[in-house]
Amino acid sequence: MNDINKLGLYKQHLSEDKRTQDLIEVVQEIAGLHATIPRTPYLSLFARINNFTKELLDEELYIKKRLGKIRCVRRTLYIFPQEMIPAFHMATTKMVEKLTRKSLEYQGISFNTYQNISESILRILKEKNEEMTASEIKKALKTKLNLSNILYLMCDQRLLIRGKPRKYFLFYAYFPRMDFSLSEHEAITQLVRYYLQTFGPVSEEDVVWWTGLGKTQIKKAIKGIQDEIVQVRVTDLEKNLLMSESNIKMFTKITLEKKVVNLLPTLDSYIMGYKERERYFIPNNHYNHVFDRTGNATSIILMDGQIIGVWDVINNKKPLIKLFLFKEVNDNVIGKIYQKAKQIGTFISDKEVTIKECNSMIPLTERTAGSFMSPLRDS
Repeated sequence: MNDINKLGLYKQHLSEDKRTQDLIEVVQEIAGLHATIPRTPYLSLFARINNFTKELLDEELYIKKRLGKIRCVRRTLYIFPQEMIPAFHMATTKMVEKLTRKSLEYQGISFNTYQNISESILRILKEKNEEMTASEIKKALKTKLNLSNILYLMCDQRLLIRGKPRKYFLFYAYFPRMDFSLSEHEAITQLVRYYLQTFGPVSEEDVVWWTGLGKTQIKKAIKGIQDEIVQVRVTDLEKNLLMSESNIKMFTKITLEKKVVNLLPTLDSYIMGYKERERYFIPNNHYNHVFDRTGNATSIILMDGQIIGVWDVINNKKPLIKLFLFKEVNDNVIGKIYQKAKQIGTFISDKEVTIKECNSMIPLTERTAGSFMSPLRDS
């Protein structure tokens, strides 16, 4: 196992000795859960937490409310602990709002129209004092207008928050004491700290890509915390990269067993953390089996932090887990992969699953958008 992947597995709670039962700690230390695809947060936590059940995440999101969903980096929906939400929101709100406003303009909705409708939505939700779906809000408004972008912008402006699946709630009724007094620069600096602590060693280009912010903003933030950062030479990648000084101390204490196997879901934090993806050591002829044309990552099989294959689930009356391996591996590793596949298949379907190996796969770059969500369906 090379050093960069050893550190990555440890920090991402993907090594057996780093698995825990503290859900909030995991979400914080992997810099949030990618939540664009509803199933991904559950599978990401299943890969990292002992005895994880779906109800544990639902309880933290919707009952205890120690977690919340916001759109932030790269305009992506994430789940964060309460204390991380202000920094991620304040650092990215201008970028996110700008793009949502453009979507409203494209839809032909003026800002005055948006303000009038949003005020009506707030009034309805206050009167109901409960979560409502977009369809329920639309019915209450007696409008035929597509409300999606209006609701998205209201979330971006902290008027609403995404609650239970497909439902919206008043933001300050959900999080009544959340403090948003950070300046934009302070928030961006905090974001860069989180990123370096979670994903380092990284390049400056990685930071810019992951945050979705401008190079000038990122350079300024890095300069402001340069006494906390060291530059390291990563011999496996033949590059000089940036790393939190605290990670250096952490690295000297890490001892991991070899042949660590993980099955991670589509868009998992571990694989969506970098613009430059050489650290996964994917064979050139298999790169397009992992990433589609826009850089979305499919569900992957890891061995010692390196991507060695793709997996998929066919969840029907007879659930099936499909595997596509990029290279031959020994019986011990195959055994671990099958064990993990059966565990994740049972978690998804609540049934015993069958495992099937595929000998080919159509590259994601040759398929329609969204195929990364079901990479082996046609294999």
